[in-house]
Order: sequence, then C-alpha cells, then structure tokens
Amino acid sequence: MTSEPVPWARFDDLRAGSSSLLRADHGILRADTLDEVEPVLRAAQAAADEGRWAFGFVAYEAAPALDPALATHAGTAGLPLAWFGVADERLVVPPITPSDGAGYSAGPWTCGWSRERHAAAVEAVRARIAAGDTYQVNLTTTLTGPVAGDAAALYADLAAAQGGAHHAYLDTGRFAVAGASPELFFTWGAGEVTMRPMKGTAPRGATPAEDRRAADELRNSPKERAENVMIVDLVRNDLARIAAHAPRVTSLCAVETYPTVHQLVSEVVAGTREGIGLVDVFRAVFPNGSVTGAPKHRTMQIIRELEAEPRGVYCGAVGLVGPRGEVTRFNVPIRTLLIDRDSGTGLYGAGGGITWDSIADAEYDELLVKAQILASRTS
Repeated sequence: MTSEPVPWARFDDLRAGSSSLLRADHGILRADTLDEVEPVLRAAQAAADEGRWAFGFVAYEAAPALDPALATHAGTAGLPLAWFGVADERLVVPPITPSDGAGYSAGPWTCGWSRERHAAAVEAVRARIAAGDTYQVNLTTTLTGPVAGDAAALYADLAAAQGGAHHAYLDTGRFAVAGASPELFFTWGAGEVTMRPMKGTAPRGATPAEDRRAADELRNSPKERAENVMIVDLVRNDLARIAAHAPRVTSLCAVETYPTVHQLVSEVVAGTREGIGLVDVFRAVFPNGSVTGAPKHRTMQIIRELEAEPRGVYCGAVGLVGPRGEVTRFNVPIRTLLIDRDSGTGLYGAGGGITWDSIADAEYDELLVKAQILASRTS
C-alpha cells in the first residue's frame, strides 16, 4: 500500500533571489464551508504561535465567512475555501529556474468571454457607475485549457516568464496552484501591516524608446492614476479597522516593470492595535480592493451579477503564516494558474479595473496582455 504524497509548497522572490520550500509534515488545515474558514485561519495562527509555518490559500469565495455582506458565488467545485499545510520548518533553497519545457503540456487556452461579451459587461459597469452604485469594478474572466504532467515545471516556467517577487507553488494533491503573481497583498509582522495595491497596466514597448514612453504614459495617465488612487483610498479605509493610528501612504503610483507589462503600484502601511490576530487582518482587508473595486461591498454584488463563475484561488490570497519573529506574507493570486489534476484542466483568471473612462476594446486588450505569460506555455 502506497502512502499519499505529502503536500508541499515553494515561494520564490526572483527580484531578491530568495526562495523557500515547505512540506506539510505536521498536517493539513482545510475549510470546505464558510463556517470553517475562521477556525482554519485561527488554527494557522496557532500553529505559527507554536513555532511552525502554515502555508496555503484563501479562495475569493471565502469572503462571506469574514463579512456576510460580501457577495460571491458559491466556491469552485471540490476546491476548499481555505487550505493550509503546517510545516515544522521552512527550508531555504536555490531560486527557481526555468524548466526545459519537458514533462508537461498546457493549452491551448480558451477565453471565457469573447470581445463582444466583455464589451457588454463593460457597458453594464459604466451604467452602474452612472447610477452611482460604484466607482470602479474589477471585471474578470477565465482562460481554460488542458494541463497534464509536471505542474511544478510549468510553475517554474511561469515564474521565470514573470520575474517578480511574489511567486508561489502549492501542491495540495488534487489541486496545484502555480502562481506568478507580481502583487503583494500584505505583510504582517512587528505590529505593522504593509499593503501594496497594484492598479494600472501598460504593455511593454517593442524598442527601448517605446518602452520608456509606455512607462511614462502609464505614470502620467489620469485614468490609470485615478484607478490606483481609488484603491489606495479603499485600502486605507480597510486598514483603519485594525490600525492604532491613521494608515500612511508611503508610495503612490510608482511604475514597476515586468517582462510583458508595466504596472502602477502604491504602498500603504499601518501599525496595528494590540491583540490583533490573523483573522482580524483578513476580516479587515480581504479580498484586496485591487481585485474588487470601490466601494467594496456594493461592487462585489455587481461582480457576482456580471461574472458567471467563481474565481477560486484567483483574486483570493496565497501565502505563509510565520512564527514569532518572522513575517506573515500573502500575495494577491493574479497571473495564477489553478490546475485540477482530476479533470486535467487549468484555470487562469485575467481582468482589470473598469471605470467611467474605460474603453471596452482597450480593456480587453489589457486582459490579453495579462495572459501573455501563458502563451509560451501553450502546446
């Protein structure tokens, strides 16, 4: 009789050149219903308080467990709402390197929304903005394709193609999460929470001069800056729920450059009140405003009306809960592929913030740009 493989994870910061590996040698924490989500988060913190590490994800559809007023679809079939492995130690390992492409196949990919279907949703959002229901809606769809073979090698290639700081691979058994996220959700340690919302995207230029021009235009775009500032205000308000003093904006609308895109990123920092725990942090800030829009509660209702499917891990949180003296860190799982080994299917979400000034064709083009890292992974 063979035993089941032990679930494991790795986290790769390719900008700093630091990577870590963890194995769930101390058990699994899993929430399949909304009323199990908070107990799982508490158990993850309890494990960290005992000197262990908890690694895993919280799905977007876990949000109503933290605030019943947050609207989502029911969760993805078979996927936990929250899942954490508990490790006795975190091993420092060499940074991930690209595979040779052997050992797996992926794609071709089919976008869930046609350009026309997406345009209709954009116009529906603009109508809600005109009615005063929302200021910005992060509208997303899913690319779907067959995936087989070595999911860890596929992750290595996705991470190498993105080259960012917040990559993560989770192998839970049936599901694997291959995340090449460029966006930090939050770090929490020494009584301080830092969030770095990412909003505003431009494709890379074909030449150095075009690339510099694209970055400058993004930095100075009234529309893209307005998107980012709206989310910064939302994040400040979210953090104020757990902050000892008013949250501070330490960076606003800085340009970060990746192999396929430029992104606008801001940073908000808050010192937390005494007695704040992991559940309190998640209850205050989850889901990240960069993947909902503003205001969060009403906008999530609009998202549920316009998006036909659950988001799953995409737009939730993936990360590590660290023991005392270590930083707890979660990314926003964008540029992230969820692989279901039972069905042999990969799901990759992509989208963007829709405001009154949004042009449907441009928004659809942006969606495709965010999926470019899949292109070289297509069979």
